[in-house]
Amino acid sequence: MDDSHAQGNPLNRGALADQDFLAATGIAKVVVVDSTGSTNADLLRSVTVEPAEWPDLSVLTAEYQSAARGRLDRRWESPPLSSLSVSLVLRPANADGRPLPTHTYSWLSLLGALALRETLLETTGIPAELKWPNDILVRGRKIAGILAQLGPMGDGAVPPVILGTGLNVTLTEKELPVPTATSVALEQPLTTDRTLLLKSYLSHFAVLYRGFCNADGDPAAGLAGGPSLHKRVESVMVTLGKQVKAQLPGDHEIIGHASRLDDYGSLLVVDKDSREHVVTAGDVVHLRPWTPPGTEPPEGANGGYA
Repeated sequence: MDDSHAQGNPLNRGALADQDFLAATGIAKVVVVDSTGSTNADLLRSVTVEPAEWPDLSVLTAEYQSAARGRLDRRWESPPLSSLSVSLVLRPANADGRPLPTHTYSWLSLLGALALRETLLETTGIPAELKWPNDILVRGRKIAGILAQLGPMGDGAVPPVILGTGLNVTLTEKELPVPTATSVALEQPLTTDRTLLLKSYLSHFAVLYRGFCNADGDPAAGLAGGPSLHKRVESVMVTLGKQVKAQLPGDHEIIGHASRLDDYGSLLVVDKDSREHVVTAGDVVHLRPWTPPGTEPPEGANGGYA
């Protein structure tokens, strides 16, 4: 591993602003700030006040976030220079400039998770998996999370999406927010260079995003000559095939078998009475393996919680 980054080094702002990199990826601009409360909150304000300054695929990243927010308003803080905290402005439109229908937006956080998984595998050699709806796990421990937030409508146009990603890079065991988390540095990586990780993530994201937009947001369409977004996500989603407990809004709870994703990226869960439930939001806990009626347990199933 590259130990020079063990304590976290500043991002290389020149490399992130390099015109060749921006042109190759289609990234509009990369703005790096030393410290902020939340890159997502900053961008939500910015696209409201100065929408023209933040076109599609504009990026804001911070060396330190003091008030990062996850789903269900969870907050956390990590040491400076120890994580990737990055948010993108997305204004999804196809090659003809026609905005994507907003019902396709539910796939954007999954697309980001897929791009980050590819980044970890290619850049650090770490095998990662997706946990529905927006976590990236390594050996059952959370290494990253993604949060998509809808921006303001503004002038009757289609609202933008702010897609925020937080990746634990050089955090030690003691610095992790919860015992079930991990970081790049703790997984014997090839590198912990945050600049390389960010450039790789933006490159992978831009390719998937452009393909998704040019397919008019159809998750079943092939991307870049390969499988569809739907198939790619399902193939690396560790939630599928597991018994799960889904915490739903309004204190409702479902326990059942996570079978597949529907056309909107929602999780389909089959309960003990063989009723299928559509889970669109909420927390999901992976439970011990079970055997649905009339089936055999999956090979290689592992016990315990993830």
